[in-house]
Amino acid sequence: MSKPIIKIEDVSKAYQIGQIGTGTISRDLERFWMTKILGKEDPFLKIGETNDRSVKGQSDIVWSLRDINFDINQGDAVGIIGKNGAGKSTLLKILSRVTSPTTGTIKVKGRIASLLEVGTGFHPELSGRENIFLNGAILGMRKNEINRKLDEIVDFSGVERYIDTPVKRYSSGMYVRLAFAVAAHLESEILIVDEVLAVGDAEFQKKCLGKMGDISKGEGRTVLFVSHNMGAVKNLCNKGVYLQNGLVHTVGDIGEVVSAYQKSDMTYQEYNATNTKKDLFLNKARIDSEFNAFHSNEEVKFVFEIGYNITVVESKFLLVRILDDLELVLFSAEIELKIHKKEYHLVIPSETLVKGNYKLNCIIYHPAIAQYDNVARCCNFSIIDNISIFSHLETFDIGKVYLKQQWY
Repeated sequence: MSKPIIKIEDVSKAYQIGQIGTGTISRDLERFWMTKILGKEDPFLKIGETNDRSVKGQSDIVWSLRDINFDINQGDAVGIIGKNGAGKSTLLKILSRVTSPTTGTIKVKGRIASLLEVGTGFHPELSGRENIFLNGAILGMRKNEINRKLDEIVDFSGVERYIDTPVKRYSSGMYVRLAFAVAAHLESEILIVDEVLAVGDAEFQKKCLGKMGDISKGEGRTVLFVSHNMGAVKNLCNKGVYLQNGLVHTVGDIGEVVSAYQKSDMTYQEYNATNTKKDLFLNKARIDSEFNAFHSNEEVKFVFEIGYNITVVESKFLLVRILDDLELVLFSAEIELKIHKKEYHLVIPSETLVKGNYKLNCIIYHPAIAQYDNVARCCNFSIIDNISIFSHLETFDIGKVYLKQQWY
């Protein structure tokens, strides 16, 4: 049984909203005396609140993380998931030693290479080449070790033409390409990657995910990966941590963790109109299921309720567009509205969508004349498992939609 390479024990992180320090010199001195000299709990953090950004709080102390405990073994690929504000990035910053925990301890065995956000880790005045050597030196590598990796890093990044240009002149995409190449290829035992990869194009994202898979499965290094793309997380990771409002909700096998996240995240399943004064509008939309995650061999059903403030609806349509996680339109369906009918049902047949994350864009319109309502995104759902006809196609990019066809 492998020993933990990262051990997180009772880690919490508190922030004070609106100001740095406690507000007075006497309180700052009291905090210093209690925490640094006597080693006791900070007396000004006892009334802090959970980090729920959707609710107005009563305290100016907010716990971004609270009592986090879990272990990570060598060779694990760990997906850290949760809504915005759940504490994912804070946890990675603590692990990367960008910031320190308010309470608790973290024990790490090995060197850490981090890619947290665009703009960190590189010196803007230095060239791409010089920053590669700088990052290697920070990791404790010798110059000849970095030289051995240099060509591989530059080739992977695809920015060879600009490698001797100061990185302050790079676009965000170029910056991320080089930053990921450096973090992935230099010899660290632990690679930490936040959702910064979303800055890159789809082709580079896929290339990065493949490299992280090689690092974890082929080289036995540990990968910590934050993403909102559940398909990418399930493909790459074998373990998962689900954070909710700064607390650990679920830790364990990645399938169980993703399932727990999707089952608890019911807010995306339903849409309710906030403006009901339009002539025609989408009043409600929901997935006709208890959950929003489906197997490939299951139908996905939706229910739509139309609101009317007019009496004539001839030649007016509800258009439903199915979008992928990059918000590309995969296909559309539409139905003509009838004044006496408020509820409409749409069924996407089984074995139509491959695994991934999807959402709906709903438009009510009169062709070439008027658009009455446009709900940009609603009814998020996932296809979480490829089975039956898809099972042998895992090694290929087969797109998003499986078209039933005839061969003869």
